[in-house]
Amino acid sequence: MKLCGLTGGVGMGKSTAAGFLVQYGARVVDTDEIARELVQPGQPALAEIQKEFGNGIIAPDGVLKRARKACGLE
Repeated sequence: MKLCGLTGGVGMGKSTAAGFLVQYGARVVDTDEIARELVQPGQPALAEIQKEFGNGIIAPDGVLKRARKACGLE
């Protein structure tokens, strides 16, 4: 079994490339999806982030504010 990694900036086609690989039978692990799951409301990672950065990092609906929002860039 070969292990490959797809890297690149926003809009570089990582998801498209991953889709092509899946069509050819590759198994794909989307670490962005794993990261989103880890910070869902009720997850220990979200509580740790809140403890470190304060309540302002949590949106009114209880989800993590993404970096651009939390930094006031959006």
